[in-house]
Amino acid sequence: MKAIDILNLDLRSLVTFMAVLDESSVSRAAARLGVSQSAVSHTLDRLRLAFGDPLFVKSGRGIVPTEYALRTGPHIRQLLDDIRTLPSGPPFEPATAEFTFTIAANDYQRDLLLPGLVNILREQAPGIHLQVIPSGIPNPDMLRKEACDLVISPHAPEATDIMQRGLMGDRMVVYYDQNEREAPTGINDYMSADHITVLFSTGEKLGLDTTLDTRGIKRKSSVMVPNFSGLPAFLRGTTMLASAPERMSNQLMRDFAYAPLPFEYNPFTLLMLWHRRHQTDPAHRWVRNQVNSVAATMNGLHN
Repeated sequence: MKAIDILNLDLRSLVTFMAVLDESSVSRAAARLGVSQSAVSHTLDRLRLAFGDPLFVKSGRGIVPTEYALRTGPHIRQLLDDIRTLPSGPPFEPATAEFTFTIAANDYQRDLLLPGLVNILREQAPGIHLQVIPSGIPNPDMLRKEACDLVISPHAPEATDIMQRGLMGDRMVVYYDQNEREAPTGINDYMSADHITVLFSTGEKLGLDTTLDTRGIKRKSSVMVPNFSGLPAFLRGTTMLASAPERMSNQLMRDFAYAPLPFEYNPFTLLMLWHRRHQTDPAHRWVRNQVNSVAATMNGLHN
């Protein structure tokens, strides 16, 4: 193809290409972009002529990308990310800003950090609306595909395009109903007990269970719940045990006693993760700083 064909492509057509690649569907891409399916189809026709490749072909009831589209996708995504980081517009003013900021967090991370963030937003930036979406163990693609703006997680992805910042430390402990039993006296007592465990709705286990699996140890799970919020109702009035982060003792698990795990298990650090495309964005950076200030205040109270 002639170079002029490529240079005549507008950025919106490349955004459309990435939406179809991410969604593997013209209809879902159209819904994501807020345009008609025919508009997406017309844009794909232009891209096919410019690139000299079908890009997407039918497969069953859906479509799949060609090998060329799969190879080209990361380059186009990087190009769009670089363009987004170009400085533009007036300085960021929190008091007059209006947008929705989406954070992926599980219920423990959400309840620990985000109410404090909302208090700051209501006072300093009332036009910034917070949307929280659930995450068990988040995938970096959530950030790459702009499903969210920020992720709270103890898991640091090994990817150069994902930025991270430590917020606070925590450790796993074992909770029990002090009216029904004593703390487990050792690992044998712990392992022989019935446990309430968390299996996220996405099918992911807690890091604790994954670590125990590698050691050839399996807890006896009498009840499995899809999030931490399910622990109290099942733990209350029983002799069962529930292993969860210590900082939950001030919130969801405040009615229960707890003790250290009766075996060695490393503490963890909660991180906030974001895509490199937002690294220098003043609005994004301001919100990140507020999340960090909430964590700093909590660290001060915890020490």
